[in-house]
Amino acid sequence: MTYNKKTIEDIDVAGRKVLVRCDFNVPLKDGVITSDKRIVGALPTIKYLLDKGAAVILCSHMGKPKGERNMKYTLAPVAARLTELLGQKVELAPDTIGPETKKMAAALKGGQALLLENTRFDKREEANDPEFAKELASMAEIFVNDAFGAAHRAHASTAGVAMYGGLPAVCGYLIQKEISVMGKALEDPARPFVAILGGAKVSDKIGVISNLLEKVDTLIIGGGMAYTFFRAMGNDVGTSICEYDKLDLARDMLAKAKERKVNLLLPVDNYIGREYKEDTIYMRIYSDSIPDGWMGLDIAEKTQELYAKSIAGAGTVVWNGPMGVSEWPHFAGGTEAVAKAVAESGAVSIVGGGDSVAAVEKLGYADRMTHVSTGGGASLEFLEGKDLPGISCLQDK
Repeated sequence: MTYNKKTIEDIDVAGRKVLVRCDFNVPLKDGVITSDKRIVGALPTIKYLLDKGAAVILCSHMGKPKGERNMKYTLAPVAARLTELLGQKVELAPDTIGPETKKMAAALKGGQALLLENTRFDKREEANDPEFAKELASMAEIFVNDAFGAAHRAHASTAGVAMYGGLPAVCGYLIQKEISVMGKALEDPARPFVAILGGAKVSDKIGVISNLLEKVDTLIIGGGMAYTFFRAMGNDVGTSICEYDKLDLARDMLAKAKERKVNLLLPVDNYIGREYKEDTIYMRIYSDSIPDGWMGLDIAEKTQELYAKSIAGAGTVVWNGPMGVSEWPHFAGGTEAVAKAVAESGAVSIVGGGDSVAAVEKLGYADRMTHVSTGGGASLEFLEGKDLPGISCLQDK
């Protein structure tokens, strides 16, 4: 799925009310923001609009309040942080579409910004209710979506305002970067094109594997899903995570890789543990001989070398998912080795998915990647070739 969408630079925003959907779903501890990365990420779009004289109405969800007004998920800390970062007051509206909020939006002047309260405080948001979407759209003249992390969801504030509210809709800088970098990687990659997929389950990545097998030169498999492939090949996997109902599917994938001459790499050695615990006893073993009562928890050194070698010669690398239980120090080595190899590869490198993103940030490699995707589920669906409602509702160039 490739997109060529209009951006904020393709539309006249001066003196107009612009509704901007951001992703301000930031981590909080005791009401304090622990990482403002998502807020900082939205600043280029917001600043551009303010500098051009637009009256900017910002909206976002936070957490899962399930349609209830739960103040644990208020956007008040976000409004305070935006005020600091922009150097101008950003008021927080009392709700999303109430009379007082509409009054505040109507009074907003060019160069000013207002933040609406959590869109998910209203259960109609996630239902993409047409009336709710129309009410939200009624406060503005233009819609800008810059929340890639929520673009795979057809909610009122991500797609409904364009679908039902009739607002001309364009993308902000964050979404523009996501779709241009990832779109180019999938449609016209510098080769060799190497995809690295990790994580626990094959079932989470079926669509992605199928789509990528049509495009890549090498597909590297790590994480828990490797054991489903091993079992499909007739190897013992002990008590490793394994989707026994997906063995035929894994065999099909292996056959498809062979038929398309894709170099599909699986671990040759693993670190295995007695139980799924951080301090379990563990040892290194070759992949085709995991004993009963043991489970695979990370890729070991020979595999790390094999994978790093494939990554080193790549023209394009797409990575989604950890190689092991990367939050536990004993089983983080595989993910760290892959992160280092991708950072040093010199390839066009795209990292998506929560755990892989967390790993490159923690290890200090994020600035050496071409693109670190802001959307976990959205980037997966993009790699799968799926239509993303929050992007397909935007105007084509």
